[in-house]
Amino acid sequence: MVKLILSTGNIVSGGPSIIRKPGAYRSNLELTNSLRSNFLAAQQDYAEEIPESNGSGLSDDSTDFLRDGSEPALAPVSAWTEQEGDVIYVPRIDWSTAGLQEEPSQYDITVKLFFLPTAPISDRAQYAKEALDLVLKELQVPEVGLLIVSFPGMSFEGDCEWEADRVNASQGNDEDEIATWLAIEDLHRRGLVKNLGIAEFGTEKLARFLKKVQIRPTANQINIKNCCNVPPPLIKLAKDQGIELLVHTDTTDILSHGTLRGLLGPGLQGAGVLADPEDDTSEGLKGDLTPQWVVKYTAVVRDRGVIENKGYFASAGLTTN
Repeated sequence: MVKLILSTGNIVSGGPSIIRKPGAYRSNLELTNSLRSNFLAAQQDYAEEIPESNGSGLSDDSTDFLRDGSEPALAPVSAWTEQEGDVIYVPRIDWSTAGLQEEPSQYDITVKLFFLPTAPISDRAQYAKEALDLVLKELQVPEVGLLIVSFPGMSFEGDCEWEADRVNASQGNDEDEIATWLAIEDLHRRGLVKNLGIAEFGTEKLARFLKKVQIRPTANQINIKNCCNVPPPLIKLAKDQGIELLVHTDTTDILSHGTLRGLLGPGLQGAGVLADPEDDTSEGLKGDLTPQWVVKYTAVVRDRGVIENKGYFASAGLTTN
């Protein structure tokens, strides 16, 4: 299996090969808009480095320009992506430019890891390590302050906070979540994460979870966009257990199979990394694509409360036919 690692770069910066627009506030739209913008920026940046006569496939005909004819040539996929073993980076990453401007101790770094429903549960320990390693390498830090884990099938929705809390109690899979948490605890023990957190755990789910884990979460992040308030029982439980309640606007369905194929496939909105499955002569990677995980990271300068670096990585497996 080939693994694809997608990256947005720093979406609050405006340097070369960094997206020009931050996208929407909802995480799934922010992710897809940021990835698409970063792919285009990389295609343009690496095209500028390729001499017209170097046999790269660029020529003087109209295919060297965007469809409206107003933009310069785009680099071929092989120029703006990079393969290392069985991993393909989309786009390629210049790690020499990675890192924060100040010492790591000056930042509050929060990471949120989304496990996707399309990926095997048995591989979550590997996914967690892969995702965190990429963030640490991107920010050039030895650890992060808070890692929040988002499990698939979890939400906090209902006509009121009481209804949302009731429905939440039967969502997800307790056994799978506990088994995954063991791998997350190991990241804490190894000194890579200071604090651990979870997302979308209502009162009953949280109470059951706390009875079975060794390292308790210090934060519980919930989305109350369809409710008026946090349920009083959840407030009491969190207070009693010393857990901070955080509000967010993320969606658990952050990267679907169809969205990923649209980003990487041929067509007006695609990057051309994947071949057209309906065209045997189409160039690009062929096979079955499986979204595995998405990680969002944010580095805030503690003294100034300014976001210096924010971005996403996403992973997908490609099984060739």
